Amino acid sequence: MKKVKILLTLIAIIAMCTNICACRQNGKEKAEGQTGAKTKTIVAYFSATGTTAKAARQIADETGGELHEIVPAEAYTAADLDWNNKQSRSSIEMNDPKSRPAIKADNLDMGSYDVVYIGYPIWWGVAPRIINTFIESHDLKGKQIIPFATSGGSGIGQSVDSLKAAYPELDFSEGKLMN
Repeated sequence: MKKVKILLTLIAIIAMCTNICACRQNGKEKAEGQTGAKTKTIVAYFSATGTTAKAARQIADETGGELHEIVPAEAYTAADLDWNNKQSRSSIEMNDPKSRPAIKADNLDMGSYDVVYIGYPIWWGVAPRIINTFIESHDLKGKQIIPFATSGGSGIGQSVDSLKAAYPELDFSEGKLMN
């Protein structure tokens, strides 16, 4: 059963990647002079426990994209991730929509990328606030952004809708839940 699930996930990734390579910004052709140019892909991800990192590596392997970990300036401990504790770091961050946890400086130049996969675990039905920090720290205008997420029980839809609402100027695809 696990092999079938992995195979189906890989098929979905390949189909998504094929679609991305064929299309750009909701079907628009690339700017004149760039038509036919190879797209450059980055797979940026935040992973608190390693699950999202594994999914990110799969996507990078399938797309040939460059892998980039979004690293918090202060690592999350098991106590920080205790969602049952209203005083845990993750609970406090997620209960404050304006929270923007610091990320380690990455000196990442997004200018050369056409496609940006952004991966995260789903916390409280949405992306962790560190994803907002990443998005707001980089110029993603004109990029095709493909969210992917991991979750023990939530779907990805609400998290993508929240990102689209927060950043309406960016080109988000529907995304994919991976496990």
